[in-house]
Order: sequence, then C-alpha cells, then structure tokens
Amino acid sequence: MQQSLSYVLVTPYTVAKSRTGGVLSRLLSRISLELVGAQMIAMDSQITDEYAQIIRSREKEEANISELLYTYIESNLGPSYGSAHRSLLLLFRGENPTEQLSQVVGSFQCDVACVETVTGESIRDTYADLIYLDERQSEVRYFEPAVITAQSQEEADRTLALFASWLVDQSNIITNRPADYYKDVERTLVIIKPDNWKYASSRPGMIIDMFSRSGLRIVAIKVLKMSVAQALHFYGPTKDGLKARLAPIYGMQARELLESEFNVQLPAQLEETLSESFGDMYSEEQFERIVEFMAGIKPSDLDESEWDKPGLVKSMVLIYEGKNAVQKIRTILGATDPNKAAAGTIRREFGSNIRVNAAHASDSTESAEREMAVLAIDENSTRSLLTDYLATKGVSLP
Repeated sequence: MQQSLSYVLVTPYTVAKSRTGGVLSRLLSRISLELVGAQMIAMDSQITDEYAQIIRSREKEEANISELLYTYIESNLGPSYGSAHRSLLLLFRGENPTEQLSQVVGSFQCDVACVETVTGESIRDTYADLIYLDERQSEVRYFEPAVITAQSQEEADRTLALFASWLVDQSNIITNRPADYYKDVERTLVIIKPDNWKYASSRPGMIIDMFSRSGLRIVAIKVLKMSVAQALHFYGPTKDGLKARLAPIYGMQARELLESEFNVQLPAQLEETLSESFGDMYSEEQFERIVEFMAGIKPSDLDESEWDKPGLVKSMVLIYEGKNAVQKIRTILGATDPNKAAAGTIRREFGSNIRVNAAHASDSTESAEREMAVLAIDENSTRSLLTDYLATKGVSLP
C-alpha cells in the first residue's frame, strides 16, 4: 500500500507550557508511522489565515468544531503584540497516516459533569480543553486544542503544500523575542541519539520532557541522519583525547595477556611499545565505533566519496535557549558514564554505557556554535521532504 505523509502541529500554548515531550511520547509509542521531519516554526499572518481557511472547509467534522478551530488558529497561531509564536510541525510517513494520527490526537472532550469520566487516553484528553458556559453548550468559555492534525489525506496534502511553499524563506532557528532578551542568553545543542529510535517507543519524548525541567525554550528541531563526514567532524576533537586515555590502558592489558599466555615476564618498556602500536590501533577502532553508532556505518566500510551521504540511523537535534543554558542542560543530562550519572538524570535513566548514553549536549557555548555548524542547524530537510512527496502525488505548490 502507498505510503503517505501527514502532520501534527503542536500549538504555541502547548510548546510554551513544555508539553512537547509528552505529546511526542504519545505519538511515537502509539502509531506505526515513522517520524521523518520536525521543524519549529513561527507562523506569520498570511499563512495563519490560509491554514485557518483549510481547517474551516472541513466536511466531516461538526461545523461548530471546525469553526472553533478556525477562530483559534486566527487568534493564537499568528503573531500578536508584535511577536511571532513558536509552533512545532511534525511530519509522519506510513500507511493511512491521517487515520492513525487522528486516533492518537483524539476528539475534543467537552466540559464534563464528573471529573472521573475524563480518561486522559488521547493527546486531547490530556492536554486539550473545550469548556462551555452552560449545560446547553451554547457558548464556549475556553477552548485549547493542544495539537492540530488533518482530518483526511486530501486535507493533509493541501496543508503540506501550503507549508512547503511558505517554508522557503523561513529560518530553522526561531528568533522571536525583543533584542534585550538576547543579551545574556545562551544557546546549546542537544542530540537525542540513535539508540532511542531503534523501535517505536516514548523514549525521545520522555527525554525532551526531562529537559523541560530546565525552563529553557526550544528554538530549533530537526530530524537528522548524520553522515559519516558529519560524525567524523563532530567527534573529531575527542579523538586525540580518546587515544591518550585508552592507548595506555590497552597497552597494559596487552602486556598482561601476553605474560599470562606465554608465562614470561616482559620488560616494562614493551608496554610503551604496545601502547603506541596496539593501543593506538585499538583506540582508532573505538573512535570508528562512535562514528558507526551515530551514522550507522564505519568510515572504513564506506568509500570516502560517499561520506557526505545521509547515514543509516536517525537522531533528533534540538537547540535550547535561555540563561545558563549549557550548564542547565548538562546537569539534567548527567555524567558521560551512565553508571556514574546522578539519579534522576537522563543518562542514568536511559543510558547503557559511555557510548550508548541516550543523548549528547554541548559542553560550552563555543562547542555549541561549532556543533551547530557541523550539523548545519540553520538548514532543515522538512521542505525538501514535502516537495519530494507532493511531486509524487501530483500536488502543485500554491
């Protein structure tokens, strides 16, 4: 069966309340779709109006719900008081994506007489509100949809075409605060590593939820298949340190094994020779394993002319912004070795060993800037993903 694309738009209120992780957890753990794209966006008035009109034209949904969504989009997704607001666009690919996403997103649970009837099963059960002023449900007092998704594949394609056209001129990093705000603000980079994406689970969302304790703002997100070249460049500064730390250990272990195997006492200077030869070689192999973990393939197993191609495994890159962002994120992340990380940290909860340790975070603002450049954080594949998909459907961009 043909695979299609659909979307979930996480509203500015949900993003601002740091509910992004919880929403993502529900989506990733309860659908058979693949998350193929993610981008933080700040909608302008024009796309807000055009998107609202698409929602308003729905045929299957109750007229009053479509009208409520239309009014909500017009009032809340576009700029207000001179500032644009962050929304999160998530793209999913698979069979019947609109149906699967609609089930997880859920319907609107109207104001209920008994709180015990609330189930919290779907995203909207948990995060959305539709509250009327009276029992006759004649006037709405409060409405918050939490997330928005397409009702049909035709609607999804229309919406994706709208976003594909609009994203041409949009930055992948949101800058939507007054200039004074940025004077003492840091940005830091986080990678949710490939070990969290091996199978459908809530782990990536749970990690984002733990980072939300920092009170920092997410200003950029991208789904990335790190190339071998990117992985080599990204982890390059650690290579010499890795070799200096590991080579003497491997040299000592090699000497001990030789002495045990041949029942001889070897001179101490041989250990230095083993460190410089076997130790260096084995340290190089360990570095290759790091690259393989992040890109899905070893550099030595791939022709150098193909090092720039997307890797075989998925990560998610996020940029967090706020005061003392680097230290706050590093504290929540925990020590590199999960066994030495403090209780309640991400690596203690989700890491397996020093290499497979759930997430990466920049150790300084200088490192963050370098890492953002290596991973081309200013660029996002979301638009090209949309245009490629729409071309197969024969959908023209507006």
